[in-house]
Amino acid sequence: MTDRRDAPEERVTAVVLAAGQGARFGTGRNKVFLEIGDRTLLAHALLAFASEEAIQDLVLVLRAGDEKAVQAVLQAISKPVRLVHGGKRRQDSSLAGVTAAHDGIVLVHDAARPFPSPRLIHRVIEGVRQHGACVPAVRVSGTLRYAGENGRLLPGGVDRRDLLEMQTPQGFRRDVLLDALRAASGDVTDDAEAVLALGKEVFAVPGEATNLKVTTPEDLVLARGIASLRSGWDGRVEASEGTSR
Repeated sequence: MTDRRDAPEERVTAVVLAAGQGARFGTGRNKVFLEIGDRTLLAHALLAFASEEAIQDLVLVLRAGDEKAVQAVLQAISKPVRLVHGGKRRQDSSLAGVTAAHDGIVLVHDAARPFPSPRLIHRVIEGVRQHGACVPAVRVSGTLRYAGENGRLLPGGVDRRDLLEMQTPQGFRRDVLLDALRAASGDVTDDAEAVLALGKEVFAVPGEATNLKVTTPEDLVLARGIASLRSGWDGRVEASEGTSR
């Protein structure tokens, strides 16, 4: 993709996805309305983007039936938020949000990640301005092995040197991501997968260990621990330089 660092800055829209079922969490309701401290997961995520001057627009993709709960969250958000309904699959929800976004740069973020830091958001935006498509990622650090039947470990390990775990927000020029999502077939686990399937380049920037995704009750415990420490954290110390060796 073309380096456009010398071009006029493009409008940036943050698309926050909150239309998931949260089935693995086991609460029977949308997990983005669970509380961490005095805010819900969704409120933490929205406020992270609303507080950034570089982001001009916010789009929230919600599940039908969650409108009332969302309105309570939006009272704490200073910027206007456009609401759209999501679909059955992640890429359907992402497509709905990106369609509602303005031309320029779009950041697509999972509301189940409550702590995207200002530095992380800025890294992704600058990565998109330079490359056109950019995602935060952390390197896989643990030992990986394949398992056979009944939990039996298979011989040999998995070379983790070039393995990255994807995070959000993932950033793209809107036209590129729209084309990719419209062309996506099957289940797409993240937006980078759809863009890569088009034959486009996607670049990684360092993610952060604190930018965790709340998927299980154990994750919620970790998130509450992070929240309790954040009052004295100014973002200068990165928890993980995700793409460094």
